[in-house]
Amino acid sequence: MRHGGKILVDQLKIQGVERVFCVPGESYLAALDGLYESGIETIVGRQEGGVAMMAEAHGKLTGTPGVAFVTRGPGATNASAGVHVAFQDSTPMILFVGQVASDQRDREAFQELDYRQMYAPLAKWAAEIDRIDRIPEYVSRAFHVAVSGRPGPVVLSLPEDMLSAAADVLDALPANPARQMVCDEVVGEVIDRLTSAQRPFVIVGGSTWSAEAAHNLGEFAAALGLPVGASFRCQDYLDNRHPNYVGDVAIAPNPALTEQVRNSDCLLVLGARLGEMTSSGYSLFDVPNPKQSLIHIHADADEIGRVYRPAVGLACRAADFLARAVGLTEGMAKQSPVVARKSYEAWQEPSPTPGAVKMEKVIHHLSKVLADDAIITNGAGNYAAWLHRYFCYKSYRTQLAPTSGSMGYGLPAAVAAKLNHPDREVVCLAGDGCFQMTMQEFGTAFQYGAKIIVIVVNNGVYGTIRMHQQRDYPDRPSATTMFNPDFAALATCYGCNGEVVTVTQDFEAAFARAQSSEKSTILELRTDPAAVSPRTPIA
Repeated sequence: MRHGGKILVDQLKIQGVERVFCVPGESYLAALDGLYESGIETIVGRQEGGVAMMAEAHGKLTGTPGVAFVTRGPGATNASAGVHVAFQDSTPMILFVGQVASDQRDREAFQELDYRQMYAPLAKWAAEIDRIDRIPEYVSRAFHVAVSGRPGPVVLSLPEDMLSAAADVLDALPANPARQMVCDEVVGEVIDRLTSAQRPFVIVGGSTWSAEAAHNLGEFAAALGLPVGASFRCQDYLDNRHPNYVGDVAIAPNPALTEQVRNSDCLLVLGARLGEMTSSGYSLFDVPNPKQSLIHIHADADEIGRVYRPAVGLACRAADFLARAVGLTEGMAKQSPVVARKSYEAWQEPSPTPGAVKMEKVIHHLSKVLADDAIITNGAGNYAAWLHRYFCYKSYRTQLAPTSGSMGYGLPAAVAAKLNHPDREVVCLAGDGCFQMTMQEFGTAFQYGAKIIVIVVNNGVYGTIRMHQQRDYPDRPSATTMFNPDFAALATCYGCNGEVVTVTQDFEAAFARAQSSEKSTILELRTDPAAVSPRTPIA
């Protein structure tokens, strides 16, 4: 006989879970007891939103579901921020939520919510386990759903009386998701369309990738001479030094790249959704019939034709397509897109911005000194525009950022990244507003010895909003000014390193000290609010 919490945790072990993230709550005490001496590492965070983002980042890094536990009511609502990231980023994740006892349901008991209803728009599947003997079934299904088709989050509600009850039940077997097959005939058709096109272009993205797929992409692009652009925050899907990589098709892209995509005659979208960011607000391609011959390859058949009608639609994972395509193009070698590549390289040359701390030089330095496998995390805000433009990503899964544009993501993601890869450098880039959304998770990094470097770009404003505000309502700044704490002092409070950088010349030495230290570091860069983006200074 085992109580429900022990049964639940045993299922997680069977599914290969080695680490979970949580904020403890009395609603799932039995699950916490199940974790005791289970061998599963339990990372205790400070706020449920940060914990859910850690689990999401774990899912991004591993391709397997990140797991988080939160308590009912406020815990679940806080965690929704991370679930939303997993949903829009197509990341496998499972969130377990403590629930009131079954005999108290539908009375608006303390902190009671209907999580099936609450999470219906945010999760691939939201359910409640109301019988202890069905725990193995529900957990098995959760792992299948989270990784199948277009991956995403699953939410399971756990009534506390169900968890604390005892039963003798059979365990589930490890998940065995359905495999998608790709035939040579269809792959051959795609290759024929690309080779016969005059101005082909490839946009890559989505979540069903791997290091092997990134390597195969480079081989495939070189064989057919294809220019490759990355969708929003997927710049690490092809080594940016590759002669066929031509930049990111996302926010504020290289104007020359935008025109190349717009004027292409055959567009291969490999793994990505053609969402707002990649389509420049749905303006790059005509809806629903793009003038380009569109080849859309996506893991979920329901995504193909959702907005844009393709000439060819193929429901399979990008990695599976590339594995086949490389074999069919072996020995081919067409000239790389020289003009587009030169345009990308010119776009990477730093353009000066106002202020004593030049972000273009900061990012250029990071790109030069960080190891090829260093992981760079960020949340949302204009500070990230310098990263997108000037950092050269050299290895797969070194860019860890939310395509959903969620502020606060960078720090929790950095914690998860360092726990997953303790041997690799992890650098978090965050704006002052972005950092303060989850800065309490610096304590989590400290507690678990996750040595990270956090660069806080402090300009005293919500920069993205101020930029739009200045454009639409000039000289009327409203609700976009912040009075910030001493961020460097926060690090020293934890016994870590903290430094303030006020001029560009001091950054190199400060960053070198952070790299050589055995402790985490917060580097606060005090920047000019006029330098709101690489291209758009404001008064």
